[in-house]
Amino acid sequence: MKASEIKKVAVLGGSGMIGSSWTTNFLWRGLPVHVYDVSEECLKTARDRVRGNLQYLVNKGLLTQEKMNVALGLARYTTSMETAVKDVPFIQEAAPEKYDVKQALLAEVDRYAPAEAVFASSTSGLLITEIAKDSAHPERCLGAHPYNPPHLIPLIEISKGEKTSAAAVTLAYDFYRSHGKEPIILQKEALGFIANRLSVALYREAIDLVLKGVCSVEDIDKAVCFGPGLRYALMGPNLIYQLGGGPFGIKGIMQHIGPSVELWWADMADWKKVPPAWPDMAQEGVLKEMANRPEEQGKTPEEIARWRDDGLLALLKFLNKV
Repeated sequence: MKASEIKKVAVLGGSGMIGSSWTTNFLWRGLPVHVYDVSEECLKTARDRVRGNLQYLVNKGLLTQEKMNVALGLARYTTSMETAVKDVPFIQEAAPEKYDVKQALLAEVDRYAPAEAVFASSTSGLLITEIAKDSAHPERCLGAHPYNPPHLIPLIEISKGEKTSAAAVTLAYDFYRSHGKEPIILQKEALGFIANRLSVALYREAIDLVLKGVCSVEDIDKAVCFGPGLRYALMGPNLIYQLGGGPFGIKGIMQHIGPSVELWWADMADWKKVPPAWPDMAQEGVLKEMANRPEEQGKTPEEIARWRDDGLLALLKFLNKV
């Protein structure tokens, strides 16, 4: 099968933030979508979220109202796994982040889906080998981790299990590329994949700095947002250091600052469990931070999410990704 032959997809777990965003992404690009979830109540949530996402795109001039109506008509919502996957060549799973839940769902997919259909899990960092260990068709199973919200952020991390076929990986890569995504393929399985491992490495140090009294929760967010975060929106750390090294490049800057960085590393956090005091401290700090935000940037989670999406669209337009 070629990516161009994928004319229909299924989204499993369509009521969640990730599942509804995936559905939005596919509908936006003209693909019929079978949206599965476990109850009519969940499906109502899925419909509402998808409609809201599409209406946002209309409001931003990325979609006409007419095309939005057409897109909404391409979605079929169902609580029947058989109906969802029986004639679908590409299945995007977005179920809760638990091995047993994903394994049970995959067992149902095996029962009803075509044997050649790709099963792409949106897992944030679980191992595909473990998810697919009891599958009748482990060769078609892979990880396809998006960043939230998937209909706006291009990154897709494709991970392979021990029995994932090269053909399934190539098909998924080509499929996502053909629909505006920036897929990357992990050469080895790794818990957390690439981006989340980088994110939580930074976050561990952020937690440690607050717990040591170096700064506040809000200070951490400002430091990341108005410092490295601005550059990270345009280029990754290796290219950043390449530019920082001037005519000597990344090799030169590493040789220059390496001894100093080694002092920092020796002083940085390396604990392996979240400190018990952190969840309450983090929640208190974030609520204070939200209260301090300018009105035009939003103070509630819903307002801040819209402000975030506006910013993402501005960046994506600059990067020619929308």
